Amino acid sequence: MLATRVKQKDGTFYFVSYKADDLLEKVRFLSRYYFEGEGIKAEPTVEDDIGVFISAIEKSEKAFQRSLIRKKVREIFSFYKETASQPLIPGSILLFTPEELRFEPIGKYQAMGDLDEPREKFIIIDGQHRLAGLHFFRQKYPDEIDQIEVPCIIFDKKSEDFAAEMFVIINSTHTRINKSHLVDLYERVTFKTSEENKFAAKVVHHLYEEADSPLRYKINKLGGRSRQEKWILQSELFNEISKLVENHLTFFKKRFNLKAERAYSLFRDYLKAIREVMAEVWGNRNYRLTEAVTLKALIRVLGDLMKEGTFLNDWEDRGEEAFRIFLEPWAQTARLFRAEGFYERFPAKGPVERTRRIHEEFLKSLGFKRK
Repeated sequence: MLATRVKQKDGTFYFVSYKADDLLEKVRFLSRYYFEGEGIKAEPTVEDDIGVFISAIEKSEKAFQRSLIRKKVREIFSFYKETASQPLIPGSILLFTPEELRFEPIGKYQAMGDLDEPREKFIIIDGQHRLAGLHFFRQKYPDEIDQIEVPCIIFDKKSEDFAAEMFVIINSTHTRINKSHLVDLYERVTFKTSEENKFAAKVVHHLYEEADSPLRYKINKLGGRSRQEKWILQSELFNEISKLVENHLTFFKKRFNLKAERAYSLFRDYLKAIREVMAEVWGNRNYRLTEAVTLKALIRVLGDLMKEGTFLNDWEDRGEEAFRIFLEPWAQTARLFRAEGFYERFPAKGPVERTRRIHEEFLKSLGFKRK
């Protein structure tokens, strides 16, 4: 097979392009066997094809690969199925064989030549989930598999310890995308991104950049690396808004048709009313009103208000004023958010519990009980 030889220090590896159908016949799926109560011969635990496939994978105490995750294989298969114009597998699959493969350069091209294939199947260093997804794609769309080529990097005549070390390096040093960055990508990604998530992400975007937003430029879109004063991580605000949307999906569909530019007014009016009612402490560094735990609690209160159908009708008629009149009792609670003693007034083991306590305090001051 045609290959490109790459030399780095004392090491050599090869880059090849395999026909997907051929590659699937030349690889060996493995997963590690642990002694703690796990049998060498795994039995199928689910009735679906992917579960049966995974349960039948050879297990060995010498293997280094993690067990395949059914959900991940299913998602990759769905991605392959939905992909049209972009490549299915743009990143290389890393393969290993303990055999020494003969490489014969072609003419003057010392780095390009003919590479022998191993007698035994390749062990997959990285890419088992992608190839498992490809296996099911071939079953479902046998007529399309011939159009797919898979980029591969092959390591030969190395010890199994080398392959294991390579696996550890690959799977422990990934540069992980931060959650706030991921929210930024929701409206651009077409795969596995629900309309509700896209909607919530766009609402957050409007709250960040619109001139009349009380949170303008106060949302940290860089996952904690911004040096400017920020009040809440984009991912945290997104999580709260997406939960609210999920719990009131019918309303957001009916009232706004999941159009963020229209729904933005609801969040804007609510936050502007809070800013006016609690003007003395809004954005004041001596208070904790505009810290993440409190802002998240405020979004949850909005969800509680949305359960009152008459209140929403009132907002549709009077906008911000409806919120401002209803939230007036909060003006008397400002002292609770003084920085001094704040954590003693809202004792908690962590931010999740503290947000819950603050949420309950806001409801209490409005005469609500948490449902």
